[in-house]
Amino acid sequence: MQLSEQELIRRDKLNQLRTLGINPYPAQLFPVDHTSKQVKESFEEGKKVIVSGRLMSVRDQGKAAFAELQDSEGRIQLYFNRDVICPGEDKTMYNTVFRKLTDLGDFIGIEGELFLTKVGEKSIRVDHFTFLSKTLRPLPMPKVDEEGKVYDKFSDPELRYRMRYVDLVVNPEVKDIFIKRTKLFNAMRTYFNTAGYMEVETPVLQSIPGGASARPFITHHNSLDIPLYMRIANELYLKRLIVGGFDGVYEFSKNFRNEGMDRTHNPEFTAMEIYVAYKDYNWMMEFTENLLEYCALQVNGTTQATFGEHQVDFKAPYARVTMTDAIKNFTGFDITGKSEEELREAALSMGIEVNETMGKGKLIDEIFGAKCEGQFIQPTFITDYPKEMSPLCKSHRDNPDLTERFELMVCGKEIANAYSELNDPIDQRERFEAQLKLAEKGDDEAMFIDQDFLRALEYGMPPTSGLGIGMDRLIMFLTNNASIQEVLFFPQMRPEKKQVEMTEDEKLIIGFLKAEDNQPLGVLKEKSQLSGKKWDAAMKGLAKHGLTKVVVDGESKTVQLV
Repeated sequence: MQLSEQELIRRDKLNQLRTLGINPYPAQLFPVDHTSKQVKESFEEGKKVIVSGRLMSVRDQGKAAFAELQDSEGRIQLYFNRDVICPGEDKTMYNTVFRKLTDLGDFIGIEGELFLTKVGEKSIRVDHFTFLSKTLRPLPMPKVDEEGKVYDKFSDPELRYRMRYVDLVVNPEVKDIFIKRTKLFNAMRTYFNTAGYMEVETPVLQSIPGGASARPFITHHNSLDIPLYMRIANELYLKRLIVGGFDGVYEFSKNFRNEGMDRTHNPEFTAMEIYVAYKDYNWMMEFTENLLEYCALQVNGTTQATFGEHQVDFKAPYARVTMTDAIKNFTGFDITGKSEEELREAALSMGIEVNETMGKGKLIDEIFGAKCEGQFIQPTFITDYPKEMSPLCKSHRDNPDLTERFELMVCGKEIANAYSELNDPIDQRERFEAQLKLAEKGDDEAMFIDQDFLRALEYGMPPTSGLGIGMDRLIMFLTNNASIQEVLFFPQMRPEKKQVEMTEDEKLIIGFLKAEDNQPLGVLKEKSQLSGKKWDAAMKGLAKHGLTKVVVDGESKTVQLV
């Protein structure tokens, strides 16, 4: 492992601490009795406190120093005085341990006394400090100049997402996003529990990936010797519980979809689904808008939220627009009674990319997504979807070509989806068989037929309404984050590229190729002015690292970057 100069220095300090008899990673608990926030809120001059955290800054003044300690709730100023910490002749603890062997980022424990500085800042006068954990890598600390401008901020998104642990330390505002995320989950649980509904758990590994139209991840169970699928939705299991006699069940589920990644999609995401017996989608619309109003208040203290350039208000009630009216309003095209071919032609005439594998439902979905979805900024219920789009949804009581379904749109994105659930087992079987025909046409997102779920329906499921909410997307709106990666602690990333240590000769060749790629081998060798032996060694090394390749075309040979 190649270590930087700073990392080597810190390892040397680690060894020096051990030589002095100080364990840099002690096992015993440290008896913290205050956080930084508690110190400030219950400040009393002369009060003795014990705190711990990371050392984030030091202003060394020789025999004394001011420092900042960061814990889980903020920062507090510390005052180190040599003669207080080392009242006797031996000043090692201050002069050596604190001033020379302690680094920014180290975890230390502090015992001290509260006092106000001359400028009135609440601080701790340190009586004793203890090493709790020595850091071996320097934190990427931002710097602030006299005018308040910030430099060297740890802001590269790929680094921040890949090293979220560093991001949380040096960018405290990031932590607020995840505090609000937890508040959202707690608020939703409280709302459901108060209503008398029960939180449950259902399988993540499933023999049939049901409950949604999506491409699943596939794995294999060695002991049973069967393929298993990672959950794409938990809907069908929760409905089985309604069959079993529960009146209301909900689950916060980790779902997995083997699809594209972008600013609003991650292959692993969190959804909440709730199913309530003896209700319909009209009841669920009112329940949803009241739920989200309550959650917004609990998370932000207001129903209003800023998202990009938009000010969104989650206060109930929300507008209601049918799918048919939305498409007619924004495209002038009426989807009512149209055949698959007519829908395909209409989509193509609107400049929407479609293909022969798409059935009526998929075509309508593409038209709505391309021409309508982005128009709805304030929370709006899009209702009464065509039957082909909703294979698990009950037929509309007034129009058998439609279903009793709504999606909630906010800032052009769907955050909730709900049905009057289909509980007719014969109708459900026919819908599944229609999905099977789509799969045979090449639609890799078509639903599987879940025979056990059909059997459950044949035992009878009461009238039920179900709701699903994308929790990641909802917290994006409540915290003004346009990227889903910002609201996930550890979003999925491409494998980290390993740094390759190159020889000087290899670096020379790479430099020429970066200036001009795809050079004739003879020309490149002449430019490098390397001996035959050095040239061969460098080219072998670059090929081994996977950095270059030699392309042979007839008698000509060229060198390219990989």
